[in-house]
Amino acid sequence: MTHPFIFLEWLEHQFHLSLGNHVTYTWLVMALLILLAVMVKRSIKTVPTGLQNFFEFMIDGIETMIEDTMGPKGKAYFPLIATIAFFILTSNLIALIPGFYPPTANLNTNAAIALTVFAMTHIVGIKEHGIGYFKHFCGPIGWLAPLMIPIEIVGHLARPLSLTLRLFGNMYGHEIVLMIFFTLVPFLVPLPLMLMGVLVAFIQTFVFMLLAMIYIAGSLEEAH
Repeated sequence: MTHPFIFLEWLEHQFHLSLGNHVTYTWLVMALLILLAVMVKRSIKTVPTGLQNFFEFMIDGIETMIEDTMGPKGKAYFPLIATIAFFILTSNLIALIPGFYPPTANLNTNAAIALTVFAMTHIVGIKEHGIGYFKHFCGPIGWLAPLMIPIEIVGHLARPLSLTLRLFGNMYGHEIVLMIFFTLVPFLVPLPLMLMGVLVAFIQTFVFMLLAMIYIAGSLEEAH
């Protein structure tokens, strides 16, 4: 995908650096989130307004989803899920600003988040159930173990792959379509696609977050 102009890429060239757009814009997203967090913290009011109101709405929504999907034990993993949600959402939304590149349109960024979820799934499972966590790879009946173990391993390895490719495919595809329309018809026509991009940004964040919660909730189940 070729952008007519990417702001941070231009800055890289000025300083003779080659970090990659997904790296520089990941840093930008992190900086934006830290800045917003500091701004909200400094202006906390009893009756929320502005940014505080928006963030409280988002945090309450995420907390409710975690409780509904993961149960009471899921509250311990709120920082992980909320961080992933805010990072992906912000990364997706900056794609709508001309000259900005979404880190989630790159396989490396998405794979890093997906592998974090994958690792946490099994870390949580071992933490909750000890070595007995691996019994669920053998299936419900002992003699089925030779058949079930390869199936379970493939199923678990497919999780980070599906998380990575789903987010990458949607964001990369949207970027291509948006760039084509901006090149052919730079005024007005791309606006409906940009509005659709906002919807896509929220939907992809929701799907990634929901799947992450389901995977971690599965490792918390007593059946394991």
